[in-house]
Amino acid sequence: MDPIRHLKMSFCVLALLVSLGVAGYMGIEGWSFLDALYMSIITLSTVGFKEVHDLSDPGKLFTMLLIIFGVSVIGYIVGSLAQIMFEGQFQRIIGRKKVEKMVEALHDHYIICGFGRMGSLICREFAAKPLPFLVVERNTDVIETLKEEGYLFLHGNATDDETLLKAGIKRAKGLISVVTSDSENVYITLTARGLNQDLFILARAGEEGSEIKLKRAGASKVISPYLIGGSRMAQAILRPNVVDFIEIATGRENLELQMEELNIPAESGFIGENLVSSGFRKETGVIIIGIKKSSGKMIFNPNPHSKIEADDTLIVLGEPASIQKLEQLVGCEECAGDIIKKHKGEHSHHE
Repeated sequence: MDPIRHLKMSFCVLALLVSLGVAGYMGIEGWSFLDALYMSIITLSTVGFKEVHDLSDPGKLFTMLLIIFGVSVIGYIVGSLAQIMFEGQFQRIIGRKKVEKMVEALHDHYIICGFGRMGSLICREFAAKPLPFLVVERNTDVIETLKEEGYLFLHGNATDDETLLKAGIKRAKGLISVVTSDSENVYITLTARGLNQDLFILARAGEEGSEIKLKRAGASKVISPYLIGGSRMAQAILRPNVVDFIEIATGRENLELQMEELNIPAESGFIGENLVSSGFRKETGVIIIGIKKSSGKMIFNPNPHSKIEADDTLIVLGEPASIQKLEQLVGCEECAGDIIKKHKGEHSHHE
């Protein structure tokens, strides 16, 4: 049991002994409440003050029993306090409270269940973005690694409602279940879906047939690392240049070219315009290779007259600086008017 819980229980027992002492002295000796309380306190604390009144034989026996129990409880309390102070428990408690406050401050974050090989890679990518996330891990040995990496984490079982509620699942944007056992992934998915119906849940499937079970449990998307890995290895032989290009475009280590997705907010000034009048390509140099509509429909290689609508997601390819510039344009309402006017004028001139 946690030393703090031991300490709380000890104080509860001490309070109970004081209450029994007061009741005993009032019942046996017929003393007033204040006299009985005073006698109970000086007896339990063993300060050695003189009795309030002379004690009868039953009163003396009762006092001896009270001293025996009181010394035991107070000795235990002193020992618990020493353990907390001298074994670093106090620092750990402060650290845990700090972590709890940081978790409570999280909103629209991702909960990563499991910090194995896949979990550590996901954390590395999220930290590089950066994206707010929290790791839930039950293995004590792995916790030390999480501390060294500096990731925010909770030590607990992700299949428990209480653990996921502490992780802020009600406020979370998504949950990623990547523990090694498929049955645990199913159970985590069921628990998470029951606590938050709108949550995006990404689950790992290890064995064949697990994907269907995870979907039934409520997973929004299921990924099989072995299926993806096998397909990628085959494509590296069949289409090596295509695989090289994809690795360049999606690799975080590459600084020259990146593939990214950008959401068009509802208040954007570019809504209703097409790709030509928006000037995205000319202003930033990025290539828009796809548009995912709010309905879920994906348009690959959109033509220049494709309309931009609220909540569209642009799939773009370009240099990191160019993508960053496009992000700024999309979020800047004042920029939209001048850019649209400029590129509509150019388009009319060419016609």
